[in-house]
Amino acid sequence: MSRNYKFDDQERPYFVTFTVVRWIDVFTRREYKDILVESLKFCIEKKGLQLYAWVIMSNHVHLIIGTKDKPMGSILRDIKRHTSKALTKAISENVLESRREWMLWFFEREGKQNPNNEQYQFWQQDESHPIELWSSEVMDQKLDYIHYNPVVAGWVDEPEHYLYSSARDYAGGKGLIDIILMV
Repeated sequence: MSRNYKFDDQERPYFVTFTVVRWIDVFTRREYKDILVESLKFCIEKKGLQLYAWVIMSNHVHLIIGTKDKPMGSILRDIKRHTSKALTKAISENVLESRREWMLWFFEREGKQNPNNEQYQFWQQDESHPIELWSSEVMDQKLDYIHYNPVVAGWVDEPEHYLYSSARDYAGGKGLIDIILMV
């Protein structure tokens, strides 16, 4: 996503994606995924984020979001800024991370190409723009797309079996993050 998030109608939910630079598979370790989960929880509690659906894949994140108060673009900017710093710090301090130097080298290299960065570029700058979910058909399509990502990747047989997703909530269970079910 560009820094200029385009949310024309703050009253509607939007489908958004964050992708790690160069599609690097960062989210293969639970502690990295947990940083994202905690950031989303914080934004729900403190920033008015409304989270309808989510999934964390190995190198990208899909969300369906809305807002109560603050503009969605501001919330997304804050999530990406915080997680970028927290994740690069976690990677740099993880002595068990066999790809640590390699990943940090890429993040630093990408960061040098962006004058807005202090050091690292974790998330891709130019991703797909937010998609307004203007009809129930579009909502259902994006919801299925999010929840079936881990199935298509071959990680699980059923969407609700994947821990880092809201599919459990939609299957009647309890997921990691309190979400708002889309009905």
